[in-house]
Amino acid sequence: MGFTKPTLLGAAFILSACGATPDLYTVTPPQVEQTQRIAFRAVEVRDVSLPTYASANEIAVEDQDGKLVTDAAVLWADNPERAIALELTRNLARLTGAQVASEPWPFEAFPDARLDVRFESLIAGANGQFRASGQFFVSVDDGGRERSGLFDIAVPFDPASGPKAIAAARGRVILDLAVYIAENGLR
Repeated sequence: MGFTKPTLLGAAFILSACGATPDLYTVTPPQVEQTQRIAFRAVEVRDVSLPTYASANEIAVEDQDGKLVTDAAVLWADNPERAIALELTRNLARLTGAQVASEPWPFEAFPDARLDVRFESLIAGANGQFRASGQFFVSVDDGGRERSGLFDIAVPFDPASGPKAIAAARGRVILDLAVYIAENGLR
């Protein structure tokens, strides 16, 4: 007796439902322990731009040969672009005391400055360094205080500790990036 089309579709659905549930990892924000004065009262953080591998839900790790390795069973708990923009927003708000929000800007009065961050690299390396590099842009309506800058930040993590250590390192590197931007782009 042969399988009919509906039976094959039902079997495929049952098999896909039996797959293992992926492990989801959140980034716990590190404690902000310093303050930084900036030249702006209100700052909008635009959507961040991430490399394709960093914007995927799978947590990518660079191996000894430089190859990026992912596992469909090990995922970020939130969309990385959204999560990183919110992490950066939260860190800048705590660090500066300014009114900081992600786009779309939720307030009636427009922000004094807009921050655009474009990542060239955001990866956990086999060498135990979580590295973020790229460029930031600060735009203002009058154009007079516009700035841009490059960043290349790394924080250590223990590769043997797996995704939880990678998530903690990502949280730390985004905090370090917020400090760097506040000191070099928003003052």
